[in-house]
Amino acid sequence: MSRYRRLSLWHDSLGDDPLEPRPRLEGVRSADVVIVGAGYTGLWTAYYLARLEPQLDVVVVEAEIAGFGASGRNGGWASGELAVNLARAEAAQGRHQLVRQHRAIFSSIDEIGRVCLEEGIDADFKKGGTVTFASNPAQVSRLRERLKSEAAWGFGEDDYRWLDPAETARIAKSETALGSMYTPHCAALHPFRLARGLAAAVERAGVTIFEGSPVEAIEPGRVRTRHGEVRAGTVLQCTEAFSVGLAGGSRRVIPVYSLMIATEPLSTRTWEAIGLEERPTFNDARHLVIYGQRTADGRFAFGGRGAPYHFGSAMRPEFEQEPQVHGHIHEVLRRLFPQIGGAAITHTWGGAVAVPRDWTAAVVFDRPSRIGYAGGYVGAGVSASNLAGRTLADLVLERDTDLTSLPWVAHRNRRWEPEPLRYLGVNLGRLLAPMADRVEERSGRPSRVLGGMLRLLTGH
Repeated sequence: MSRYRRLSLWHDSLGDDPLEPRPRLEGVRSADVVIVGAGYTGLWTAYYLARLEPQLDVVVVEAEIAGFGASGRNGGWASGELAVNLARAEAAQGRHQLVRQHRAIFSSIDEIGRVCLEEGIDADFKKGGTVTFASNPAQVSRLRERLKSEAAWGFGEDDYRWLDPAETARIAKSETALGSMYTPHCAALHPFRLARGLAAAVERAGVTIFEGSPVEAIEPGRVRTRHGEVRAGTVLQCTEAFSVGLAGGSRRVIPVYSLMIATEPLSTRTWEAIGLEERPTFNDARHLVIYGQRTADGRFAFGGRGAPYHFGSAMRPEFEQEPQVHGHIHEVLRRLFPQIGGAAITHTWGGAVAVPRDWTAAVVFDRPSRIGYAGGYVGAGVSASNLAGRTLADLVLERDTDLTSLPWVAHRNRRWEPEPLRYLGVNLGRLLAPMADRVEERSGRPSRVLGGMLRLLTGH
């Protein structure tokens, strides 16, 4: 129990749930559908399968406990963002299709809130939107360009709008903000409570979850673990970054570690000096990703990228603690909101997100083999996983719906380069992002050269 409590603030603040693993899979079990992975994608898929076809026998197999991975450790953003390479996707699918998919992601935020209400999941869900600060003139320029691009795609001020410094300060009093971009399409939540609540909801619907059952092989009609196997007509892989440890997964995605910190609960006076009353999520327009929220219990939960990629897509618990990176994340938070003063950092943690080579999430279901897969969210999976789960359920049940014709369905990701090329390339990108940010902070102008190199390297 204590091992799971130490994973993150979210695990530590769950409440009375003892976090004892459910029984493991032993022997041979038959089912209609077997899902590998009890994170968001697997649980949402199980949830909608059970709702659409209650007579189905659905089994979920999990290596640890439900919500062990990124689903329980993320920043708690159910956002309207989607991992997609816009230029390539537009050329392949057309602008209308991409806009339709983004609108579907927007609606997934409300769908998560609806399910939480209907199922009694206390996930601290609060749809307060996202405010993206412009912390220097270069970021002002980048956000202005982003707004022009969104308008060209057909998104209006109800979707994205510019806030001047005074309007920004009414939402959040960041010391660095020269203005901001605001979108209502995001909700803050407690990610682990959502995962645990979903697990309980699918069990109430008749789904069986086996925990402590690492999968050794996924084959047509069968999933095999060390102690047992499930034989099923449909097999779905929902393992996100952990896909790299399964056969054929070493180059499908790479695991990129994102690290987080949490402060102690701040005083009412401190929050009055900061704002964020409606709990909007927040970041700024730097190249190196950062993300934060005001939690329901009055803390900052704040994170960012910057941790190294490890050779061979290695994933180990010790990679979740990088004191230098956690220290830098703390410094960034203090620059954004020096009002926190000497507030103690009570939790530091991390987890791996799955990054496909073409930066595009995918939902795939092969009807002849009846094997399916969804993932590659690049850290934006809280709401995307809900849409993926609904889509996978429709594909499995052969329902011809609006979701099954979205452009990410049947998308085949490029494979990552073999080592050592991907080790060198990914870590070069990790260094370029903060270099570009430092140049922009000093000059006040967008870093065209470094930013261009970063876009060329990442394909995004």
